[in-house]
Amino acid sequence: MKQRLFILSQYLLPHHLLSRLIGCVAECRIGWLKNRLIAWFAKQYRVDMSEAQVEDLSAYEHFNAFFTRALKAGARPLDETPGAILCPADGAISQLGVIEHGRLFQAKGHSFSATELLGGDAERAAPFMGGQFATVYLSPKDYHRVHMPLAGTLKEMVYVPGRLFSVNQTTAENVPELFARNERVVCLFDTERGPMAVVLVGAMIVASVETVWAGLVTPPKRELKSTRYDAESRGLIELAKGAELGRFKLGSTAIVLFGPQQVQWAEELTAGSTVRMGQLLGNAQL
Repeated sequence: MKQRLFILSQYLLPHHLLSRLIGCVAECRIGWLKNRLIAWFAKQYRVDMSEAQVEDLSAYEHFNAFFTRALKAGARPLDETPGAILCPADGAISQLGVIEHGRLFQAKGHSFSATELLGGDAERAAPFMGGQFATVYLSPKDYHRVHMPLAGTLKEMVYVPGRLFSVNQTTAENVPELFARNERVVCLFDTERGPMAVVLVGAMIVASVETVWAGLVTPPKRELKSTRYDAESRGLIELAKGAELGRFKLGSTAIVLFGPQQVQWAEELTAGSTVRMGQLLGNAQL
């Protein structure tokens, strides 16, 4: 009964209004308020501040600065295995596997459309059909910056409007097409292993998503917006393997997609595996 009420609440709550209100609190610079909020959060979720570039909780100008904190140099060493595909974020593997019949496995009999995930354009999704996907869930205590699994050249960024359901095991098992329904930012790259997509999925109370090339992704209207990147229009944007791609201000999920016969996920990783940014996620397929 408790689980049913939680799922029902997900459909009834004013997702975007609630997220905007939380976003305002997260940007608050009033000393006593932001300090109490940060201290409570760090204690509640057992955040390891010894890894942070700035360990003093009171030194952060607001909660979002704390939440998207940088780590000390060397805190996340990059796997140096030849052909390594790196994990893009701290967190846990939600699912990983093959994109079968154009769909990605979600949980317990649920799957979602690759085409819808990438913004509803069949041509955009075509290179990934039959390929591989990995879904990484970021918990509140995790480092909330997302990094490049492989070096790449940015080709397109797509803002896809949607709901802001909470993202957790319960919603994954009970909300159909969860990741293709929530608001998200799709980043498409050309890499040495062909097209690669990194999708930053929003969730309840996720105030915003930033990318290193566009800053805060806040379209003036909540409607699908595609931005192309090339030498003629905006200049080439090339990011090295392991370079920061973007960050969540209150976070959710990162989904990585590759085309068929390009990568093979590490055998030891399964749903529920704890991962850290920079570790081996998979290998280039020979």
